[in-house]
Amino acid sequence: MSQPNRPRGLDHLVIGVRDLDAAGQLYAKMGFRVGARNRHPWGTENRIVQFPGAFLELITIGDSGAIPPHAHRRFSFGAFVRDQLARAEGLSMLVLESRDAKADAQIFEAAGIGDYEPFLFERQARSPDGNEVRVAFSLAFARNASAPACGFFVCQQHEPQNFWNPAFQQHQNGVQALASAVMVAENPTDHHVFLSAYTGERSLKSNSLGISAALPRGRVDILTPHAAYQLFGVEEGRKDPHFAGFAVAVKDLDGVRGVLDAAEVEWRQIGGRIVVPASTAMGCMVAFEAN
Repeated sequence: MSQPNRPRGLDHLVIGVRDLDAAGQLYAKMGFRVGARNRHPWGTENRIVQFPGAFLELITIGDSGAIPPHAHRRFSFGAFVRDQLARAEGLSMLVLESRDAKADAQIFEAAGIGDYEPFLFERQARSPDGNEVRVAFSLAFARNASAPACGFFVCQQHEPQNFWNPAFQQHQNGVQALASAVMVAENPTDHHVFLSAYTGERSLKSNSLGISAALPRGRVDILTPHAAYQLFGVEEGRKDPHFAGFAVAVKDLDGVRGVLDAAEVEWRQIGGRIVVPASTAMGCMVAFEAN
């Protein structure tokens, strides 16, 4: 079997919020440029924060009656978002890039981490000049049986020229890239086999802090609760494996401090990072680190 797009870089992070407009306002206060509201046919609505090659997806439930149930070999994106939001707001799904979602679905099945049919969808988006354009994506889902609260899939873009736009990637806070997704687990090595198969990165870094996959774009860190507290100020307490938040790369940390202070957004200095805690950022820790 061919091995397309191995390893796979970060594509986007799915961050569940109960009030999408309030989330958009918060991220704008943190200095991000936040896109307009979009609607999905399966009951969810989102707003996008875009970086070069990767983005954040702030998402909520718009129409619960439109959400399809999970079915045999069918992963219901809407149902997963709904169920996770019923528990808590925050980062709930990690998405990597794909050049061939159908082939990736076959790879996941062969590795024993997914048996789902690829899913194709499209919607209308609005370009910076106000025109409507088509964006389309194919998704292939994976499953980490040891982390049921965490969603994983890959995303193949069919109209990338209509989605990516440098005008949407200019942020007041000076963020230049999505640096990492942070997951917390009591025993990070329990997820070593899954993370390697899902990312396609065979050589994972492992130490007392946890395990890390360095990808063509960004990285995925699975940390012990103590390491997550030391590095990002993530409060210890939750025992099941879960996503804690993400880090973005900036050129000037002083500029970030100025933006957050002017907007009266709580932040903490933790080592060389500026961290907006999950308690402030709707359940999702946001860390700014020097690029």
